[in-house]
Amino acid sequence: MRASTFTPRPLIQAIIDCVRPTADDTITDPACGTGGFLLAAAEYILHEYGNQLTPEQRQDLSSGGIWGTELVRNTARLAAMNLFLHGIGQPTGPALVRTKDALAAPPDKRASLVLANPPFGKKSSITVYGDDGSAAREAIAYERRDFWVTTTNKQLNFVQHIASLLEIHGRAAVVVPDNVLFEGGAGETIRRRLLKEYDVHTLLRLPTGIFYAGGVKANVLFFERKQARPERPWTEKLWVYDFRTAQHFTLKQNPLTRAALEDFVQCYRPDEDRSKRVETERFKAYTYEELIARDKANLDITWLRDPSLDDADNLPAPEVLAAEIVEDLQAALEEFAAIAETLQQARGEGAAGEAAPVAE
Repeated sequence: MRASTFTPRPLIQAIIDCVRPTADDTITDPACGTGGFLLAAAEYILHEYGNQLTPEQRQDLSSGGIWGTELVRNTARLAAMNLFLHGIGQPTGPALVRTKDALAAPPDKRASLVLANPPFGKKSSITVYGDDGSAAREAIAYERRDFWVTTTNKQLNFVQHIASLLEIHGRAAVVVPDNVLFEGGAGETIRRRLLKEYDVHTLLRLPTGIFYAGGVKANVLFFERKQARPERPWTEKLWVYDFRTAQHFTLKQNPLTRAALEDFVQCYRPDEDRSKRVETERFKAYTYEELIARDKANLDITWLRDPSLDDADNLPAPEVLAAEIVEDLQAALEEFAAIAETLQQARGEGAAGEAAPVAE
């Protein structure tokens, strides 16, 4: 089941304002949910280009230039309906939202722009039913030739899938949880390959309290695919914007607004070369050499200190503190649940291995 990580519309709008879709882009979301990113991209193109669109561009926009993939059938239907109601898609045309597991096979169609907030959760798994009707969860490790490494970590697999999904010079903006930035093993392998073979240029660190899934600590990773260049890495600088430290949001009492993200969009400088970016208190650049020298190529980078940690008179409102405590507890419970599930699976595999000789 897809974890509840509904992407706030202000965040979607800020991402769209940074990547600036064009009428010539092919745009996809491999975990599209109800189609929020795809709709925002279409609306941006129609608003920015409007009457300038050629008949061919309008045709492409409504019949295949924008498409998504969604695992849950009913959610996919909602996404298709949302796109159709906004003029994207045709009753007798190709299906613009595919119902399938996006990770199961290499992409059969690539895009110049990928926008995604893949489902959160530690492991990819399926439910397997035994002859006696008992149910058990089994981890899925996707073995694909276009993947750098085989892992059961769902988020790491989506990062690999999105990297493979991009055309040369294509660009991506993907929401990832913190573990993608620091996890060792497969995570380190993927980060090192991504930094070397792609231009990983911007990381937006998000605050808690903006997703429906309590306790989610997430980021937006922006990167571009480049042609093979073995002699030197494509990532020269990763610009990190810390929108987490000293930022306090809740879903109802203090929700995220587009205005709160305006400073990030201005720092991103969508219309200018990235060489013109300027460091600020919240926006810092790290060279490729600095990044790969970090333990496990860890991209979980912080430098600001929350003033509320030093000044008791500057604490957030009680309701904000209470919401953050609840979110942290929920995150801890989810981590423990993932550990318990992994241990249970390992125990089941061990028991099966021990039982096998008896069956013979």
